[in-house]
Amino acid sequence: MRRTRALIAGGGPAGAIAAMLIARDGERPLVLERTHAPQDALCGGFLSWRTLETLARAGVDPAALGGHNVRRARLFAGTRQAEAMLPAPAIGLSRRVLDAVLIDHARTAGAAVERGVAIRAAEGRTLRTGDGATIVGDALFLATGKHDLRGLARPVPIEQDPAMGVRVRLAAAPALTRMVGDAIELHLFDGGYAGLVLQEDGSANLCMALRRSRLTAIGTLPALLDRLADECPALCDRLAHMAPGAPIDAIANVPYGWRTGDTAPGIFRLGDQAGVIPSLAGEGMGIAIASGVRAARTFARSGAEGAAGYQRDLARAMRRPLGVAGVVRALTERPVGGRMLMGGARLPGLLALVAATTRIGSPGD
Repeated sequence: MRRTRALIAGGGPAGAIAAMLIARDGERPLVLERTHAPQDALCGGFLSWRTLETLARAGVDPAALGGHNVRRARLFAGTRQAEAMLPAPAIGLSRRVLDAVLIDHARTAGAAVERGVAIRAAEGRTLRTGDGATIVGDALFLATGKHDLRGLARPVPIEQDPAMGVRVRLAAAPALTRMVGDAIELHLFDGGYAGLVLQEDGSANLCMALRRSRLTAIGTLPALLDRLADECPALCDRLAHMAPGAPIDAIANVPYGWRTGDTAPGIFRLGDQAGVIPSLAGEGMGIAIASGVRAARTFARSGAEGAAGYQRDLARAMRRPLGVAGVVRALTERPVGGRMLMGGARLPGLLALVAATTRIGSPGD
């Protein structure tokens, strides 16, 4: 059996930034990551102005990330369109690049990072890996994203018609760049929505959230995309840049709107393991990074005993952004709600207000 003071399950944004800050405080955290190298994930690929500020305060230079500049939000519903300036500039950035930068920072700070490690189960703060090893931490930082860990699964009931996430990448092309420009787009359709933003290499990340019944009714993911293209003219124009046979990533039973203020002794739940904001807010990576910063600061002050207080404080910080995003998501799922949103979006400042109120605050806010 191996033992460490700080054991981090997951090397994505939440786990990596927690490892970096814990290491800077003189500890040697151990990060276990299932992938052999950074890669894209089912994620919106958007870093808000607030998230960039959080990274800068943590010592990660946003200018060095090389993301695509995003300055406005654009909303589509059928043939109708509205747009507004964001409260401050943001960027589109792939998870592959972000994860690589943050895990390199963690290594440089002194964290131990072991890649290609499958975690099979957890028993409290003890992890069992695929090769039969047992590793226990004085504190366990659970940062496995949307994927639950056996033994520490999120206590979320499955809805009758649960949400699912779908992601595709659209190839870089001058026509696509002209269409999307410096905007993050939200395309509304019956039963869900699609968010789209250009990435650092000119490709576009298209991430959808929709009810599983939409897929069940049509049978396959490619057929579903074809149907959505028929329903949404602007989305059709963008999907034309999807390469034939391109992979379509999907995950079922995404508990949008869930959050928890409870945890077991010594276990810090980070990112989607603490709360899942509807992806239309573009704040998933923001919550992941903010939770990693909060967990590291609490661990520095209070050690493993600080987990319970950290979880309560994080749940409070997520209340408003998840609540506002949940209301907007509920409106997006029906045509009448989409028409209401489109009408409201044309009011001066409303889109910017929604964008601002779905950000998670920094500790102490």
